[in-house]
Amino acid sequence: MSSKRFRKLPEKTRDLNADTVEKLIPVLKQNCTTKFDESLDLSLQINNKQKKSEINIRTVINLPGGNSKKVKVGVVCEDNKSQEARDAGAEVVGSDELIEEIKAGNINFEKLICTPGMMIKLSKLGKVLGPKGLMPNPKLGSVTNDVKKAITDAKSGQVEIRNDKDGNIGLSIGNKSFSDDKLIMNFKAVLDALEKEKSNSTIKGDLIKQAFITSTMGVPYKIKLSKNI
Repeated sequence: MSSKRFRKLPEKTRDLNADTVEKLIPVLKQNCTTKFDESLDLSLQINNKQKKSEINIRTVINLPGGNSKKVKVGVVCEDNKSQEARDAGAEVVGSDELIEEIKAGNINFEKLICTPGMMIKLSKLGKVLGPKGLMPNPKLGSVTNDVKKAITDAKSGQVEIRNDKDGNIGLSIGNKSFSDDKLIMNFKAVLDALEKEKSNSTIKGDLIKQAFITSTMGVPYKIKLSKNI
């Protein structure tokens, strides 16, 4: 049974005509009637079923308007890089002993960064890290010798864009407390990243079939995209 607060929200918003994100953000903020700072979340469905292959998108972007999420970072690196990682803000740092902790199932971080020299050892833990989406990846900037930059990126607004097997992508572009301009900047950064992914793929036709935006405890609205992607 829905709450009194939820019953006061607009109904059947999915049936409304699509509108631009610039017009929808103020409406979403009005619907944020809870006491906490709700996030504004995108839900995208991509055209991942192609005739010759299935499209899988996985990339990271740094949201120009930042985000409000606090990410606990783990770093697997050589001993001579441990202090650099700690100074950059990593909460969990280690080499062989940290790999053994992970192997035992003790995972106390939300993002894992690894140096190339340690990746050979860490790669054996694919069955532990893979299902959780924590395996470092050179394409995503999480296998690198520049651990300081990787940690800074992870903590300053970096988000991963990844579709599931049904072609759905979900991510937050910020919170109600963010200015409209910052939310719009983040939204456009997501579209730019997807447009780049499309140009590097074999996708025929539009990549995005439909797009919705909602708040944590709100209702969804269909987004009218300003350009075809």
